[in-house]
Amino acid sequence: MGLNLEEQKAVDAFRKDVVEPSMTKLVILDFWAEWCGPCKALTPVLEKVAAEYADKNVVLVKVNVDEQQFIASQFQVQSIPTVYAMFRGQPVADLTPMRSESQLKDALDQILKQLPMDEAAGGETGQQQADIDQFIAMGEQVLADGDGERAAGIFVQVVEMAPDNKAAQAGLIRALLASGREEEAQAAFASLPQEMQDDPAFEQAKSALKLAADRPDDSELADLRAKADGGDPQARLDYAGAAFAAGQREEAADTLLSMIEADPAWNEGAAKAKLLQIFEAVGLEDPWVSATRRRLSLILFG
Repeated sequence: MGLNLEEQKAVDAFRKDVVEPSMTKLVILDFWAEWCGPCKALTPVLEKVAAEYADKNVVLVKVNVDEQQFIASQFQVQSIPTVYAMFRGQPVADLTPMRSESQLKDALDQILKQLPMDEAAGGETGQQQADIDQFIAMGEQVLADGDGERAAGIFVQVVEMAPDNKAAQAGLIRALLASGREEEAQAAFASLPQEMQDDPAFEQAKSALKLAADRPDDSELADLRAKADGGDPQARLDYAGAAFAAGQREEAADTLLSMIEADPAWNEGAAKAKLLQIFEAVGLEDPWVSATRRRLSLILFG
């Protein structure tokens, strides 16, 4: 799955200790460390409440962040103690602010009222879906961090588990493109059924595929840059597309933003259209896209 041995061990242990129990129980997941004073103060409170709620299918699982750094990073733990309520493999509530026994009990009572604890937990199907969701989220995070190769490995594993999962298939295509494997990405997309290709879930992947088709080699990119330096708008537009395809998204954005600032109406707004296409390919929720969109807004409306 693109994980090293220690990370794989951590994921396997997390699945066994947290995901599997959470299919039928509410798991209180406590991230802590030996050196953390507030953690040690909270531990007896968590243990007491968990014991009292054991007959309501509530269990406590503690994760030492020093020993399980990979798992803590997947949950984006920034400070400890951090406490979540987990059900069917997913966080359903942040219990971190609840530090007293009464606060925890009140929170648990509210959560338990909303969860189908008395229903079948979904058996193997429920657990598999939880695993799939967990690894898709992991793959997206790894891809956002810039490691396309590792993200592709994660998505390949998910696709093997659930070939009809649109999020996994779309993630695999984008990860392959991010790792420079354009032909494999094109082949992966072409192999999908037509109804899946037409699904809105693949719009981001299709935008990325279109832009990747402009990927040049180093000499071609240098030639395009030289032509763009001459000031011709079409040459600058071509260079921006090639720069993005080559992984230089800041260079591409800077070029397009300067074009928009100089003449937003050129060629029926072609520079803005290209920039919006790049936004779609990267993903509208990506922090880089958000920051670049603010730059665009300042130019257009500032």
